Amino acid sequence: MLRGGLGSRSCRRGGGGLWRSPCPAAAAGGASSRSLGALRAASASPSNGGGARSGGAPPAGASNVKPLDGVKILDLTRVLAGPFATMNLGDLGAEVIKVERPGAGDDTRAWGPPFAGTESVYFLSVNRNKKSIAINMKDSKGAKLIRELAAVSDVFVENYVPGKLTEMGLGYEDIKKIAPHIVYCSITGYGQTGPMVQRGGYDSIAAAVSGLMHITGHEDGEPVRPGVAMTDLATGLYTSGAIMAGLLQRYKTGKGLHIDCNLLSSQVACLTHIAANYLNCKIEAKRWGTAHGSIVPYQAFKTKDGYIVVGAGNDQQFVTVCKILNLPEVSKDSRYKTNTLRVQNRKELIDILSNRFSEKATIEWLQLFEGSGVPYGPINNMQQVFSDPQDQVSDTVNLLCHIPNHLRLLDSIQWRY
Repeated sequence: MLRGGLGSRSCRRGGGGLWRSPCPAAAAGGASSRSLGALRAASASPSNGGGARSGGAPPAGASNVKPLDGVKILDLTRVLAGPFATMNLGDLGAEVIKVERPGAGDDTRAWGPPFAGTESVYFLSVNRNKKSIAINMKDSKGAKLIRELAAVSDVFVENYVPGKLTEMGLGYEDIKKIAPHIVYCSITGYGQTGPMVQRGGYDSIAAAVSGLMHITGHEDGEPVRPGVAMTDLATGLYTSGAIMAGLLQRYKTGKGLHIDCNLLSSQVACLTHIAANYLNCKIEAKRWGTAHGSIVPYQAFKTKDGYIVVGAGNDQQFVTVCKILNLPEVSKDSRYKTNTLRVQNRKELIDILSNRFSEKATIEWLQLFEGSGVPYGPINNMQQVFSDPQDQVSDTVNLLCHIPNHLRLLDSIQWRY
């Protein structure tokens, strides 16, 4: 059940700033006038002529000022790519107002278990640093409220199938008329044009269509979905960067703009050298498991009690690996002198290295590689990840006070200011 009123701000323990918890307001045809009034009062007005906005900025010399302090974002997105993008912008100081459906909210509120009390842990993981309000946009009064909120916002983010918001009078051209300063960002599965434009976009489908699943999995195995929704997450990161660039563009020109982000294009862009190999050399991609198609050795090796990942990115690092493994004759073997030769003779070399790695426990190999200059690390489970001294030093996880539960969630660890 969605609670009335805007989401309250919650305190946090540990480093960093405030954590704001989304708790939508229940509304039949729109938001309550009291709630909307509070949002309007907190908003800065656009400058005359629809140019760059000056209101809402923190006072000069204020302590703990974040890069996006004073930026207001109206967030109509659901599920993952959009909420992940706006959460990152919220981490940078933007005020994010999340619009949800009355009575149900974001689809991910029902995704579970696990639940923290009655709340989906999945939903909470990508919706920190936000306020929330429930508005029925299909109702004319609700659509009117969205337009009023957009008029006093800097950024408008949505992830509906192209044309859906236009039917409600909330498309880019509609919002541009009342908010010419707006940075309007659309997130879709397949973009604004083309034969697939009306298809809904989910991570797994886009990962399949984009070729990501084709290159993920064991060498002789079936295609595999990555353990997290990398296509959604990559799209969210592209989106947050595009929005910040849009704000800079508006600062220069005084005009808003429409940004088009989609899952398919984002994932294809992330194919990087895999795509380049095909486009330039017509080399069809394949699955390599934990290994790399162009670098050897660069993969996981089974130890006596687990796994270790070692990457020799150049010839000197390979010599060092052989020294640590007490295989000096391998580093001198003419078949393995250069990376190109090692790729050509991959199977024989990996067999030799694998046999040696299997002789010791993971911790023994970690101790031997320490300080060597060769990139290495264990394959950790979640318990090991969050007990790792590096994560604790980096302040990766903080205890957050979220009524009615105390939650431990990832902090904005991608950056520090």
